[in-house]
Amino acid sequence: MRKDELDLRKKSPIQIKNKKASFEYFFIDTYTAGIVLTGTEIKSIRMGKASLVDAYCYVVNGEMWLKGMNISPYFYGSYANHEAKRDRKLLLNRREIRHLQEDLKSPGYTIVPTLVFIDDHGRAKVDIALARGKKEYDKRQTMKEKEDRREMDRAIKHY
Repeated sequence: MRKDELDLRKKSPIQIKNKKASFEYFFIDTYTAGIVLTGTEIKSIRMGKASLVDAYCYVVNGEMWLKGMNISPYFYGSYANHEAKRDRKLLLNRREIRHLQEDLKSPGYTIVPTLVFIDDHGRAKVDIALARGKKEYDKRQTMKEKEDRREMDRAIKHY
């Protein structure tokens, strides 16, 4: 990821993160994809009413799809409101999709969304990661490292 891409994510007023994914998976490779949304969906995302818990990506006919992302119905939406958990198409290059499809053939690999943000043009983007599942002992190690970092931060604040 380039430095200007990281700055873009930090500036975004909306950042919907998938915190569970970093605990459950090792991230191998990350991509930024556009997401095809309806009018009421983008309004709900701009209000921060979305969740990536239990969401994942899959490939069908050379197209990348996001399944399980929950975008709450827009409060002011009328009959034109959207379905909360529908599958949404992701916009990636054909080469990137082909690369991810090849990596998915290996056992234990999946594609998970890690972050939804609004770019400087007002469009919703989603960061996806090629990920490998962690074993139980890997999760314990992650928890131990997180706890050690917290203790070090507390020790620094006391001085």
